[in-house]
Amino acid sequence: MKMKWKVFLLMVVAVFALVACGEKKEEGSGEKSTEAPKVDGKTEVVFWHAMSGQLEEVVNKLVSDFNASQDKIAVKAVFQGTYEEAITKFNTVAGTKDAPTIMQTFEVGTKYMIDTGKIEPVQKFIDAEKYDTSKWEKNITNYYAVDGVQYSMPFNSSTPILMYNKDAFKKAGLDPENPPKTYEELKVAAKALTTGDQKGFSILNYGWFIEELIAAQGGLFVNEENGRKGDATEAVFNGKEGQNVFNLISDMYKDGTFYNTGQNWDDMRAAFQSGKIAMYLDSSAGVRGIAEQAPFEVGAGYLPVPEGTDWQGVIIGGASLWMANGIAEEQQQAAWEFMKYLTSAEVQAQWHVNTGYFAINTDAYNQDIVKTEWEKYPQLKVTVDQLGATKPSTATQGALISVFPEARQKVVNAMESLYQGANPEEALNQAVKDTNQALDMANRKK
Repeated sequence: MKMKWKVFLLMVVAVFALVACGEKKEEGSGEKSTEAPKVDGKTEVVFWHAMSGQLEEVVNKLVSDFNASQDKIAVKAVFQGTYEEAITKFNTVAGTKDAPTIMQTFEVGTKYMIDTGKIEPVQKFIDAEKYDTSKWEKNITNYYAVDGVQYSMPFNSSTPILMYNKDAFKKAGLDPENPPKTYEELKVAAKALTTGDQKGFSILNYGWFIEELIAAQGGLFVNEENGRKGDATEAVFNGKEGQNVFNLISDMYKDGTFYNTGQNWDDMRAAFQSGKIAMYLDSSAGVRGIAEQAPFEVGAGYLPVPEGTDWQGVIIGGASLWMANGIAEEQQQAAWEFMKYLTSAEVQAQWHVNTGYFAINTDAYNQDIVKTEWEKYPQLKVTVDQLGATKPSTATQGALISVFPEARQKVVNAMESLYQGANPEEALNQAVKDTNQALDMANRKK
């Protein structure tokens, strides 16, 4: 499984490198096709996505409901594998008649999609009809906006959350309604919770969580204002914020309160449900499933920060929907109509309760089905509250770099070296050095 993941990583890094080698094109500059494809007289919109399993069923239902709601547009949803596989396929057809009308891409592919020159920013359609986006959650849309331009429409959005075993808290004499808010409180709780086969805390070996813990303190990942004021040339995640995170992991692993769950999400969640760990970081999209399946009462809390640090919030994760250029205006307009349908309060309410992902339209949280779901799973509301409490800043807006998948792997390598006794500062500095080399190579080939 690990080898397969690495193959995918190499594939997507290669794709991002190809884009970096090419000349950047202006968005919307592609030659337009004059005719939109038709299906039974309806304008066809091909929607490539990476949602598998139960999530694919939800996507197919959304598409089916939209198609049934009107008689002018026919959306065709096509599963393209993982995010890495989908973006590799997109690279081979972008700008041709075989390209999808709408492409779902993970958040770290944002700069890649912009640099292809093969997409049409949705800002064009927002401006054209003066579409009201005031109900869109700004802490979500900000990630996909650059210099005031909304490039894509957020779709499946998530953030990290602290999950904990309330029963274990009670048994250890801890307050089950008061999860740790600082690293110091986390260490104390983890020590009390470490007993027998149970460890106190765990973080998946995944770069996303490190980025989030750094941003929660107000730290940046790269220079040039996180790559939003120009192409980033240096990684800066080895500053004090990154050192705080790595020192936390190293200290807790050494004192026996930290459990190394590896890189597999299912293994991490299984360890929590079986009682091997009492606290861990998960994606908000996994909250409902964990709360529903765990044989004990589950709690949820905000990301902790070091004592005395002003909590900043979280960066949005997940993926967004991108519209192709070089296609007929009629087809683009049809794609925009589908996007607007997806962002309606009613549809977003269904999306939130059926998947655990955030609603883009905040009015969705006023829908009865959401209120009912929150009564059953109050942990979901905690994730929404944490996102709402996030302070908009360059740190919480997230970084834009073309070599993000590669950078994340460098961070993972550094995390894993901690379990072999590596010095936290040296491990993080090495990850920065390796990331800088990747950035330098990408920038030189532009």
